[in-house]
Amino acid sequence: MFSGIIERLGHVRAVVPGGNDIRLDLETGFPDLALGESVAVNGVCLTVTRFDATGAASVFVSPETLNVTALGRLREGARVNLERAVTPATRLSGHIVQGHVDGVARLAAVEPAGDARTLRFALPAALRRYCVFKGSITLDGISLTLNELGTVDGDSFAAAVMIIPHTWDHTTLGGLAAGDPVNVEVDVIAKYVEQLCRNPS
Repeated sequence: MFSGIIERLGHVRAVVPGGNDIRLDLETGFPDLALGESVAVNGVCLTVTRFDATGAASVFVSPETLNVTALGRLREGARVNLERAVTPATRLSGHIVQGHVDGVARLAAVEPAGDARTLRFALPAALRRYCVFKGSITLDGISLTLNELGTVDGDSFAAAVMIIPHTWDHTTLGGLAAGDPVNVEVDVIAKYVEQLCRNPS
């Protein structure tokens, strides 16, 4: 489990293709990783398969993960948002994040808002029912608050989040351009509530 508070910006050292999968070699900046540890990479929970004391690590990306996330667009040198799993003593500064991506959104626009920025996204229509005004959402692993929500229009809906300067400067959001994809995870509590309402017994 994660909190959506990014600990470090890492870099992709190499993308190694397999059959229908890839291996990502990363520069994480974490000198004390453990084999088998879970690390969220742009919001995707991945397992450390190799590491060393310099912070270099490898993670395996399965065909399923490539199909439902934006990790397949990563190239050598790309920056990635990194977060290690929470511990019982961790402050939950964001919200409960599983690292299980529900879909891919696309950045529509970035608008200045004083020193902050409003980021507008087109999200998959199927996720609209899990989103509420001022509720939590995870974009590329970052816990954010939904400030605007549109209605479904075709296969997508519009939503906006406001980004403070710190988040803009210390995550990958500052490097996005219009049309770029981001991984989306909705609040898991909404999915549990939906399931309980559908199957109360």
